[in-house]
Amino acid sequence: MKCQIGAAASCYAVRQNCGIFMHSLGPRTMKLPFLNHTAQRDLRKPAPTSIPKLDTLQVAMQYRGARMGGDFFDFIEVEPSRLVFLMMDVAGKRDEAMHIAAAVQDKFRENVPVLFAGDEVNESQAAADLNIVINHAVLEAAEGVRCAPAFLASFDENLGTLTYVNSGHTSALIRDAEGTTELKANGVPLGLFSHAVTDAQLCVLQPGASLLLASKGLIESKKAFSKEYGFKRLASVVREAKFSTAAELCAQVLGDVEKYIHNADPDNDVTTVALMRTAAVQSAVAAGR
Repeated sequence: MKCQIGAAASCYAVRQNCGIFMHSLGPRTMKLPFLNHTAQRDLRKPAPTSIPKLDTLQVAMQYRGARMGGDFFDFIEVEPSRLVFLMMDVAGKRDEAMHIAAAVQDKFRENVPVLFAGDEVNESQAAADLNIVINHAVLEAAEGVRCAPAFLASFDENLGTLTYVNSGHTSALIRDAEGTTELKANGVPLGLFSHAVTDAQLCVLQPGASLLLASKGLIESKKAFSKEYGFKRLASVVREAKFSTAAELCAQVLGDVEKYIHNADPDNDVTTVALMRTAAVQSAVAAGR
């Protein structure tokens, strides 16, 4: 719990101090400025992301308003039956955040096919190792500390298992026949500590189950001086939503956000990513896919 609180405080400090990381050491406070020379170099952007189309898993992504923050996501299909995906929120101005996201994407696309290849791969170890690689990519691209909460996961179509690492990201929500389950953060945000190591967690998506990821900007959405939208309301919407596709789930969540803030312009990226395991998985598995 102390680590999570410290990580949250560090993340807040990064956001509030425009590139200065406030790190408390006993009675003293040390400022670690970014070695940020992006003004003297070309800033990159991530390559376009393709939404995968799988036989037994629907994937959807929707966002509200203009892109202005550091939300980034990517998907890679790995034979024979895996989908590895990443959702990240890089702190800072959008051009700098996207420059860091581009570096992360390079490492993500380079390492996923290697780490997750084969039938006998240890997905928990692969996810933990990939998380370390991405953490180092953030630190290197930022030339210093940069808070980047991330949700990294691998879904096995045949088994229905989800192996994930939640590094300080907003909790994912799984809705199935038994109710709604929260996949809470089990590690600190990426980009803060070079030697951070987080173990992967495992859960199962039953046929018909859905997973929703929402950005921090969605949770913090508000109008004027009203309260933030909040995770509690998000969980309630996911629990009560009536939908038949992953895209419909995203649309219902974003629709409720718009209703809550009365269509006010967002102050940050408002992003949703949804996965839905279809009932077709039962016949596919029976056929020996």
